[in-house]
Amino acid sequence: MGIYLNPGSEMFEQSLHSEIYVDKTAMIEQTNRFFKSQQKYLCVSRPRRFGKTMAADMLCAYYDRTVDGAAIFQGLAIEQAESFAKYRNTCDVIRLNMQEFLSETSNMEELLAFLQEALLWELLQEYPDLAYFRKSSLRHVMETIHRNSHRFFVIVIDEWDGIFREYPHDTAAQRQYLDFLRDWLKDKAYIGLAYMTGILPIKKYGTHSALNMFLEFSMADPRHFAPFVGFLEHEVKALCTRYAMDFAECRAWYDGYHFAECGAVYSPKSVVEAMLSKAYGSYWNRTETYEALKIYIDLNREGLRDAIVNMMGGDRQRIATGNFANDMTTFTSADDVLTLLVHLGYLGYDKAREEVFVPNNEILGEYVNATKQGEAWDVVRRALQASDALMAAIAAKDAPAVAQAVEQAHMETSHLQYNDENALAYTLSLALYSARRFYQFVREMPADKGFADLVLLPRPMYAERAAIVVELKWAKSAETALRQIKEKKYGEALADYTGRLLLVGISYDKKTREHSAVIEEIEKKEEAPGLVKAGGF
Repeated sequence: MGIYLNPGSEMFEQSLHSEIYVDKTAMIEQTNRFFKSQQKYLCVSRPRRFGKTMAADMLCAYYDRTVDGAAIFQGLAIEQAESFAKYRNTCDVIRLNMQEFLSETSNMEELLAFLQEALLWELLQEYPDLAYFRKSSLRHVMETIHRNSHRFFVIVIDEWDGIFREYPHDTAAQRQYLDFLRDWLKDKAYIGLAYMTGILPIKKYGTHSALNMFLEFSMADPRHFAPFVGFLEHEVKALCTRYAMDFAECRAWYDGYHFAECGAVYSPKSVVEAMLSKAYGSYWNRTETYEALKIYIDLNREGLRDAIVNMMGGDRQRIATGNFANDMTTFTSADDVLTLLVHLGYLGYDKAREEVFVPNNEILGEYVNATKQGEAWDVVRRALQASDALMAAIAAKDAPAVAQAVEQAHMETSHLQYNDENALAYTLSLALYSARRFYQFVREMPADKGFADLVLLPRPMYAERAAIVVELKWAKSAETALRQIKEKKYGEALADYTGRLLLVGISYDKKTREHSAVIEEIEKKEEAPGLVKAGGF
């Protein structure tokens, strides 16, 4: 067992022996699909804290010929796969973490020389008796080993994109690195599988791509690998049951990464931390990506800041991802920055609609933290600071105070287009930021005769709080809004809810440029089929 050549299974076994291990070994069946084929080059990118290294360790444990995989994978999902025994522990595995090489070298020439020297040392130690034409050539040595042993190499590269974060502006170094990978991997008979993982997809240089043989699976388009990006909903439900944690609360904090192939996907590291600590909260570490978030959203390229504000208020933003250069410096539009934030995990992406959004409460908190500094975000900061006062005014049924608070939120976000009920809804959603700690927000909730503009449902652990139904009116009275709630039986959208219910009508008069509000409280009784006994329903 070497450091880089056939590193064994110790790291994966540590994951197996952890208090919480969610079985993702079925991913191996996907890599086996591509083994020894023309599609044997895979680049699987995902954010930090989403299990990239664990997946790399797992692949090493499976393919490494020095490991007893039959014992290690006993009882796990991959054991049931038809291909389980076919490729298990049949290969020479080379496992690289590019971040380690970056930390020990000062330039690209030194890095590539160190990498090749380290690999050659271990390869020649393992196969000392073969006749090599050039022992200094990594490619020649691997070709010689393959032709004599008839074994294939599996190359696993973790943090493959670390170079682009370490040398963000050094395009010469970046090209040198990509050309090395191409010359080492492309069209080589000794490669059974090449698997690269990192945060970013493969770097683009116009029409030129040194690594165009790789299939890419990213947060924007994970395809076959979607179920292995994070935890699936049934996996999180099982953990919540095991640790006696409220699932609805877990969903509010860590859900939001939805893929057509598998549905809801949860941030795995955050879920694990929440289960072990028995507390929901933010477990997003302040890494380089957090520092980057502050830099990127401050760019305000083509209205980027306004898009961020809208999404913090619950809006979605339509984007085009195709022009993103897959690095952290080349931005020609707001769409490029937003696409990067998808790859970093700071935005969810709806591929079918080509829309991005803030996925959950944990990430929303990161945007709030990132906007706490800098004059550019003063308006957002003041709107968020007034949020607690707005919620207190609603709870106290203080209609004038509610109208004043919404007016203030509007003034603070006046850079947004404010010309219809949607704009009013986004302003209100941002002003109600603090309520997200206690409520599930539902915009356009279906009702008996229409849609409720905004419904705030208390999450189970805050059941003592009143549910809130909000109707917004543009150029009509707040009384009209309240009457519409009653006439359209919006409360029936809460058929399963029993307890206090606040009906809130909010309007904006475009002539006087003033907001107004009316509030009415009713009690939903468990025995009542709807809201028939209260308020004329």
